[in-house]
Amino acid sequence: MKWRRLLSFKRWTQVFKRLPRLLRAPQIPLSEKLLFIIPALLYWVLPDVMPFMPIDDIGVTLLLMNWFVSRAERKYPVLAAGASS
Repeated sequence: MKWRRLLSFKRWTQVFKRLPRLLRAPQIPLSEKLLFIIPALLYWVLPDVMPFMPIDDIGVTLLLMNWFVSRAERKYPVLAAGASS
């Protein structure tokens, strides 16, 4: 079930729509936002940090985006409720 959701086109369109709103939301502390931004930037700048894992930069970024959106919406349900309206 989880893989089906991860591969769902509908889920990814929701992630792309919600990510900018969550990154701009004043209710989410900067430290929470940096949990997404810093690893993504570091992996793009230093992709050889994990040389034995043949994962593309975009794949890592997409997984981080999905993780951040899911985590932020669970932790701040008020923001998630605003997205569904």
